[in-house]
Amino acid sequence: MHPEILTGIKHSITQIIKAFNLDLTHKTNPQGRKLKIKNEDALAFALYQHTSTRATKKSVYDDFRSAIGCSYNRFVVAVNRVAVFAMIILFRIMRMGKIYGHIVKYTDATDIPVCLAKNGGRHKTMKHFADWGHSGKGWFYGIKMTMTRDAAGNILALRFSHPGANDRDIFRSVNKDIHGVIVADAGYVSKDLERDMFIEGMRRILIKPYKTMKKLMTRWQEKLYNSRFQIEFDFRSLKMFHGLVTSLPRSINGYIANYLHAILSFVMA
Repeated sequence: MHPEILTGIKHSITQIIKAFNLDLTHKTNPQGRKLKIKNEDALAFALYQHTSTRATKKSVYDDFRSAIGCSYNRFVVAVNRVAVFAMIILFRIMRMGKIYGHIVKYTDATDIPVCLAKNGGRHKTMKHFADWGHSGKGWFYGIKMTMTRDAAGNILALRFSHPGANDRDIFRSVNKDIHGVIVADAGYVSKDLERDMFIEGMRRILIKPYKTMKKLMTRWQEKLYNSRFQIEFDFRSLKMFHGLVTSLPRSINGYIANYLHAILSFVMA
């Protein structure tokens, strides 16, 4: 147990609430009962899980059982409920990043399995959102996350989608209000995409060509292409250290809450 981590997270949440003038003080849950856990506290426990070494909500509950003061089931409901506040905070942070962010941006997608591949055929909880997809690591059963971040490390846009969704269409959607130089890998190669997204003096798309393509490359373009590893490191960190990938939730709300809390803990780290 790391109570000092929880204390630091609570302080950060308080600062964010003040900075964005947010209201997390709903007194009751949807059924009208008085909340056993304040929303800001529930959010702190959620971020504690994704920031510390605790892999499950149960381990967090066991750490702070006496302070939480309710059953484990109500604790889980509270943590899942505050995912909407995590989403609002992320939205505000991304909106600020679009205004004040670095001129160079990177867009890429990563796989998010919802279960082991061997269990994909009988997975039920996320069956209406997940499907079979293929990544560099092979086949997976899950969803896909597309992200745009700038060279300073600020996340500017996120999109969860079906693994078979068209990457170029998602690229257009997540970057429609983002300006600067947006760098992408060879999976997005498309003359139409580069032409459609181009805005004179405001936005340019640089897509790394396939090795077999005969295309001249300037030194500064090569430098930007080679700096794409930064967004790949972000995906690695989200999965390895912030618990983005999980198969433990027993509800759709649980999965969505896990993703939002993992990303917010990464942003606040």
